[in-house]
Amino acid sequence: MSDLTERLARCHASPVHDVMREMGYGNCVLPPEIQPLDRGMKLAGEIYTLSGHVDQTLSRHESLLRWARVLSKVPAGKVLVCQPNTHAIALMGELSARALMVKDTKGYLMDGHCRDVAEILEMEFPVFGRLSTPADIMERWTYDALGAPITIGTVTIRSGDYLIADMDGAVVIPQEIADAAVTQTEKVMAEESDMRKAILDGMDPEQAYLKYNRF
Repeated sequence: MSDLTERLARCHASPVHDVMREMGYGNCVLPPEIQPLDRGMKLAGEIYTLSGHVDQTLSRHESLLRWARVLSKVPAGKVLVCQPNTHAIALMGELSARALMVKDTKGYLMDGHCRDVAEILEMEFPVFGRLSTPADIMERWTYDALGAPITIGTVTIRSGDYLIADMDGAVVIPQEIADAAVTQTEKVMAEESDMRKAILDGMDPEQAYLKYNRF
């Protein structure tokens, strides 16, 4: 795990968003419908992108082979982010999650649905998505690009950008400002910790705001 990923993993999505907005990158939050399978899941790291589309002309063998090819080509140690361009089928299941875990994938976020939820929760593999469905990709879906820019909601996401996602939601950090954004977030979180202590010690909220410029 890179130093930047380790530092980002100690942050939270909300203060990262606040810092991004102050830096002029307000369009960084993915749709709130994208949630963790378990509220305690957290996801942080460098992104690798995947996109695809519905294709009902494929045979069982063709569709599953192409998905296996995706799992083979994903670089190790990344956060896989998928735009499947459909909400009709599941784009993650137990066997796929296990294959990604073996490659030290940090987690998976998709603008779509998941299946085998109980098994994935037992594995503690971080997965973020919309809902769940038993419908799989067989004879229904294929990938069309790996590593190319994708859009989820209003946010364009590139391989090499960074993601922080927790129970508050998911924030994308452009690679060009990732180090600066994490550094500033660390500073903000330290200030918030000081402010929290001051309030618990009895400081008036207005005075606390005037001193720390946070709330």
